Amino acid sequence: MKANIHPEYYPNATVTCACGNTWTTGSTMPEIRTDVCSACHPFFTGQQQRLVDRAGQVDRFNRRFQVAQELREVETEREAARRKRQEARRLVEIVDEKDVEPLATGAEAPEE
Repeated sequence: MKANIHPEYYPNATVTCACGNTWTTGSTMPEIRTDVCSACHPFFTGQQQRLVDRAGQVDRFNRRFQVAQELREVETEREAARRKRQEARRLVEIVDEKDVEPLATGAEAPEE
């Protein structure tokens, strides 16, 4: 191996989680801080939901999701109104077809 190119290795690096859990491991950093560990992660603890909100990301996502749902509801209402108008036009066309006489073309001139 080449000399003086590798980072310093700390065999007793301390890892600290946001929940307060700490343990030691080997690392190139003397101290590591983490947000979630196996002691507090929902997959390992069986908790239903535990969100680590970093800079409002969860709130932003929930707002965007709510806006998207509202837009879907509005679009559904518009689509129902559009179908209703199309059905009304179709019924009017059916009624009008029965009462309309064919137009006279230029080839068939009425007799005087």
